[in-house]
Amino acid sequence: MLTPLPPEQLYATCDPASLGFANTDELPELNAALIHPRAVNAMHLGLDIPHAGYNLFVLGETGSGRHAIISQLLEAERKHGEPPADWCYVNDFANPTRPNLLRLPGGRGARLRDDMQHFVEELIPAISAVFESDEYRSRIDAIQEEEKRREEAALHELGHAAGELEVAFLRTPHGFAFVPMKSAEATMSQEEFEQLPEARQLELTGHIKAMHERLHKLLNDFPRWRREMQNRVKEAGGEALRTTVTHLIEDLKPAYADLPEVGAYLEATLQDIIESGESLRESVHNEDDTETTTYSGSISVQRYLVNLLVENPPDGGRPVVYEDHPTLQNLVGRIEHVVHMGTLMSNFTLIRAGALHRANGGFLVLDAVKVLSQPYAWEGLKRCLRAGEVRIESLSDLIGLTSTVQIEPAPMPLELKVVLIGERLVYYLLSQYDPEFPALFKINADMESEIPRSTENTAAYARLIATLASRAGLPPLTAAAVARLIEHASRLASDSQRLVTRTQPLDDLLHEAAHFATTAAAARIDVEHIETALAAQRQRHERIRERYRDEILRGTLLVDTAGSHVGQVNGLAVVELGDSRFAHPVRITATARIGDGEVIDIEREVKLGGPIHSKGVLILSSFVASRFGARMPLSLRASLVFEQSYGGVEGDSASLAELTALLSAIAHVPLRQSLAVSGSVNQFGMVQAVGGINEKIEGFFDICAARGLSGEQGVLIPTANLTDLMLQREVLDAVRAGQFHIWAVSTVDDALELLTGLPAGTPTEQGEIPAGTFNASVAAGLARLAKLRREFAAPNQHTASRSKGH
Repeated sequence: MLTPLPPEQLYATCDPASLGFANTDELPELNAALIHPRAVNAMHLGLDIPHAGYNLFVLGETGSGRHAIISQLLEAERKHGEPPADWCYVNDFANPTRPNLLRLPGGRGARLRDDMQHFVEELIPAISAVFESDEYRSRIDAIQEEEKRREEAALHELGHAAGELEVAFLRTPHGFAFVPMKSAEATMSQEEFEQLPEARQLELTGHIKAMHERLHKLLNDFPRWRREMQNRVKEAGGEALRTTVTHLIEDLKPAYADLPEVGAYLEATLQDIIESGESLRESVHNEDDTETTTYSGSISVQRYLVNLLVENPPDGGRPVVYEDHPTLQNLVGRIEHVVHMGTLMSNFTLIRAGALHRANGGFLVLDAVKVLSQPYAWEGLKRCLRAGEVRIESLSDLIGLTSTVQIEPAPMPLELKVVLIGERLVYYLLSQYDPEFPALFKINADMESEIPRSTENTAAYARLIATLASRAGLPPLTAAAVARLIEHASRLASDSQRLVTRTQPLDDLLHEAAHFATTAAAARIDVEHIETALAAQRQRHERIRERYRDEILRGTLLVDTAGSHVGQVNGLAVVELGDSRFAHPVRITATARIGDGEVIDIEREVKLGGPIHSKGVLILSSFVASRFGARMPLSLRASLVFEQSYGGVEGDSASLAELTALLSAIAHVPLRQSLAVSGSVNQFGMVQAVGGINEKIEGFFDICAARGLSGEQGVLIPTANLTDLMLQREVLDAVRAGQFHIWAVSTVDDALELLTGLPAGTPTEQGEIPAGTFNASVAAGLARLAKLRREFAAPNQHTASRSKGH
């Protein structure tokens, strides 16, 4: 019979002396490549390749330090590469609805914005001074007086020509009139005109008609003359502004002599001011106007401002942008509006940058799930990456719910690295269901979930703990505290030979231990502070576990920890709640009767059993048929059930316990109730590894300890789980004192010998089983059921034969 495991195999300790330091003040910060070499190499590859599509997807579990590692790498990477540019939107004077985009070296966009702001501030009084000057007013008055004289001269000439024809040209309140003249000073009345000879009347009527035609032609010329006058006034205004504005523009040009686009924009600004001339006068009384064109029709000087969309430092550092709320507008930018008479109006000064604009030339870090959960955000991001440019899109335009006067800014050329961070499942789903995803995110950086607990990795892990404490501003840790954390990392990994790489639980534990150290006025975090924090964590999550324990101790949930019983065994079930899990014993029973070899899984029959659990029952049924059905047909009908289970049952970790209960029911051999069993089996009776083995052992130990340890209690576990053992101190102490035992079993026969106290009995090549063994009892039980079935069938066959003879 197997011997119990010694305490040394139940817990892998970390010797503080082997770490080589007294406290973490002596340790340098950790290079992430020591923990995640595969992922870090992939990140470097993706960041170094300049071609399109080589964006990154960082795969890993939540709390594994993905953000911290990528931040550390990007902080180093941002100091290399081509310096990012500043981007400005300026007005297109020929087409105000399509603003132009200017690219400037980093740090110079702010200067252009400030220069143009100062220019506008100087332009306003300059316009007032020009148009209010005596010289300008005199010139305008002269132009207007000249136009007035021209019109008067034309009218006087018309009157003189009419007088020569004896027709008077009169001005009346209702306009101009032509009347026959009686003398040089008097006009004819109607009666006098009618007394004239008919020939004279016709002559005068003809003259009046000709004069009306000349007057009509002259009146048609007047608007054209006045338009010409207005053009002359506008030209005069432009000429008056040219000298002043040219001086202001020329003062700006030297600072941007190396930027042809800016020079062209300044020339366009000068030309627009000259062409606008008199139209700018009305805007000087509204300096706070934010619209490029006022609604009254006058032109605002605000159109000459510069909208600095993206500003980067002059030192050439590339931007690293983290967008925590990646909506479509937060990614690709937005255009704000002002309301005028029920209509939303906009202009280039209301364009706002998105994360893609701000990260251009650098790096954009996004959470994959957050991007995917925002309407149109994922498609918008892919559209920008495919096109290599950022085009500002409005969500209302995409869904067709807009009534705005919209502008269409020029798109920004896009050159950046996008880093998506997400769970592995998200990456695999995108790879399978989004055909564009692999072409846009060619590099996957897969973070390690666990690393081997080697000497080198243990040293690196100590540096990781020191780095977490240092970055969080926590007190240093002693070597003993670090050793305890390394042991806890193995417990979190459920593997004594591996260390978990998720930093979030370690970071939380460090903060809580630091609190207890500070409360105790300790200068360093020591092992007792770590233990206190661990105890506090367990206590916070114990409510449900204690409720299960209390119900078992009160007898509400039936679990025996002493005696023996046929067809009954203690299984172990794991309960996962959030970030904690525990286990408790559960009674598994089996019954056997005459039948046709079927094993009924009651959990499956009532749809409480999951597919993996059902698979386990079918496997153990196959084992029974293979071992005991080679020489005779199985004539039993058996049932298996988790007693007092009112929810779903999933997993195959109880298949060893179910198999032993079933064989006990067939053989009528009792099983020890002081033992609990966990493990899965295959068709050859080999015991296979299961999960949650530490919690399962501790769950049964808690019940046994509460009832009193007898030295007979213990747990049977798979041999394959030996490396997973990292048990709590209470269990280790009980094992060391001989009050509790743990056995590692490799086959179902090993488990049966421990549960029954009988030798299992290995069948020979001919299928014969030694007498006095457990398997012999099983075979005898099956033979008994077969005999009963034959005896039951014989009278029925005799009756059927006699009926046939009659």
